[in-house]
Amino acid sequence: MDSATQRQERLARLLRNIGQKLNLEQTFPIDASAWFLGPKAENREALHDLINMAIDAQVAFREQYMRDDPRIFDAVDGPHEQSLALIKTALETLLDNLQGSIPMASYRNQSHMNWDITLPGIAGYVAAMLYNQNNVAAEASPVTTLLEMHVGKDLCRLLGFGEMDDESAGSIKPWGHITCDGSIANGEAMWAARNLKYLPVALAAAIFDEAPLAAARDVSVMTYVRGRRRLLDLSTWELLNLPVDVVIGLVDRIASTTAVPAEAVRAAVDQYSVQSTGLTDFWRRYLDSYEQASPHVMVPATAHYSWPKSAALLGMGTQSVRPIKVDLDGRMDVVALRQSLDDCLKRGRPVLGVVAVLGSTEEGAVDPLAEIVRIRDEYRQLGMEFVIHVDGAWGGYFNAMLRAPEDRGDRLDPAVNIDSHPHLYLSDYFKKQFGAIPRVDSFTLDPHKSGYIPYPAGGLCYRNGAMRDLIAFTAPVVYHGGVDVTVGPYGIEGSKPGAAAASVYLSHKVIPLTRDGYGRLLGRCLFNNKRFYAALVTMDLDDDCLFTITPFQRLPAEKQQATPEQIHAQKQFIRQHLVACTNDELINEELGLGKQEEERSPAQKEALTLFQAFGSDLSIVAYAFNFRAPDGVNRDLALMNELNDDIYRRLSLQPNETGRLPSPKMFVTASSFDPAAYGTDLIESFADRAGVVPEGETPIKFLISTTQNPWLTSTVEEHRMLEIVIEELKRTVNGAIEALCKKHGKDIN
Repeated sequence: MDSATQRQERLARLLRNIGQKLNLEQTFPIDASAWFLGPKAENREALHDLINMAIDAQVAFREQYMRDDPRIFDAVDGPHEQSLALIKTALETLLDNLQGSIPMASYRNQSHMNWDITLPGIAGYVAAMLYNQNNVAAEASPVTTLLEMHVGKDLCRLLGFGEMDDESAGSIKPWGHITCDGSIANGEAMWAARNLKYLPVALAAAIFDEAPLAAARDVSVMTYVRGRRRLLDLSTWELLNLPVDVVIGLVDRIASTTAVPAEAVRAAVDQYSVQSTGLTDFWRRYLDSYEQASPHVMVPATAHYSWPKSAALLGMGTQSVRPIKVDLDGRMDVVALRQSLDDCLKRGRPVLGVVAVLGSTEEGAVDPLAEIVRIRDEYRQLGMEFVIHVDGAWGGYFNAMLRAPEDRGDRLDPAVNIDSHPHLYLSDYFKKQFGAIPRVDSFTLDPHKSGYIPYPAGGLCYRNGAMRDLIAFTAPVVYHGGVDVTVGPYGIEGSKPGAAAASVYLSHKVIPLTRDGYGRLLGRCLFNNKRFYAALVTMDLDDDCLFTITPFQRLPAEKQQATPEQIHAQKQFIRQHLVACTNDELINEELGLGKQEEERSPAQKEALTLFQAFGSDLSIVAYAFNFRAPDGVNRDLALMNELNDDIYRRLSLQPNETGRLPSPKMFVTASSFDPAAYGTDLIESFADRAGVVPEGETPIKFLISTTQNPWLTSTVEEHRMLEIVIEELKRTVNGAIEALCKKHGKDIN
């Protein structure tokens, strides 16, 4: 049997070989239009060719393996042909029913956080699906397991994990893997954070009680407040707040500084860990108080529902997830975060982690990650430690916009156009928060969202890859005593498709995780979203307009508490300079991006500053409509809610089995601002801006448009599609207003 070292060397060699076989460095300009089938199936022939290649390879594989084996059956006429005909008939019915699906790749689809899927993603998935590999164990997926390891490295590199200048990071290696979705990734991150928090307590108890660990009783660890101390001399609170990397490396430190083998330490700890005993028994045996057994995870009020769900599954209870209110931009309020941390510090309640969201699902908001990291540094000096996890299921891939190509020249078109250095469209706030990513402990990001990959393909990355060992489970029947190199033991899932790994892998090989690949695509999405926002907020400027529109993402003038006249003037400036022009006109004439800063006119400088600052943090715009009556804007919240609810119904699709093409001419989604979650400040501010009076606990309904289409403003007839979308939205709103006023006997201004 090979040694562990030999197996690791063989694995590294296999990974290198696969990388060399798929060395796809391109010396010619990239044409992003080759990456998708397209809204009108423009690349239909390419898709046919790719799928046929995958099928032909599968056929050849089956024919070539053990050529002399007998055939199972002959394809003959009669029942065989009739059975095949039945399959075709059933498929025809299914294909007819599928015609009733939302047209995800259409320009008119703004409903959810997906769009088309990449051609290499499709080809990789289909090719590997035909082999039906199971990435639960390497022996069931000898190729696709290696592909998943490659993808994990890609994703860690995208996040900048392993690139910190910190000397202590030299021996720390990141690690990532594919999950079925972001909810599973978030649950795994919480699971790992819980086990990490209680590991030192379990380890100290095991060392104190177990004779085989006696040699480890003098092991010392570094603390934040008291420097280096003997592990057994620490209080329970100090054990609960040791530095993250110290905790992760404790077992190896004991093995390297004493005569106790690492296997013996792990075997002993397994009997003491919270994972083995359960939280109730662990509290009874080793903790000093109820508070120590009731840790908190702090999340913004906009956080995904997977966080309380994960807490419930871990037996911690949903109340352990402590929502932190958000500010008027939908971002975590750092003052409220400090107050919650202070409360936990005062009560002696451990904090498992603070979750920052990079791209909330309803507002596209990016939490102030750089400030959250700085706050953790402060509380470390007070003796409190916690992990920082980023839920970047939506926003993670956007970091590609800031990453220069590796080991090659910049492939971006030197001409100044929509693809020219997408980071030019980013706000300083965006750059600051994404720049703090390398300092977090774990990160959720979903290739099947902003990676344009087929479902299911979520992902989780650890800055310190050894953190995965805190939740490792090994089934001997599957893993044969841990002999096989695999990703299977780490995480929540068991069986999972190797096809997902192949899909992400091939897409990454063709579309780099840098600003000339995914950065180019997502840069276009942000650019298009800003153009959509500009057109959206100026829809109600005409005197005869029946409605007003209130974007959740405030205009810069609104953030500066300008007068209504100044806000109106800013809207007029946006319409004049940022709406009625093509992309090239906007970039070169209105923004002056082809000029040096000192060469730009005052109007160009103002337009560029405004374009960078306004709109969503990412590419999701939330907004609500209200209607104008003869005596002014409607003041009734119930009527405004009814209006927006009707608009949503007109622009959405309910489940059906008709097989007909969808009737809505565009698609959006909707949600509501619940005072219980968002807080009264945000509710009152939004209601005031919309012209209505808030009503106690009544939520405010709003619409959501997601721009995941890189070509919304650059079709063959440039800019026309955006105009079509805006006109369709306007037509729908006017129709809903007329229906509402007729129903309630209201007059329209």
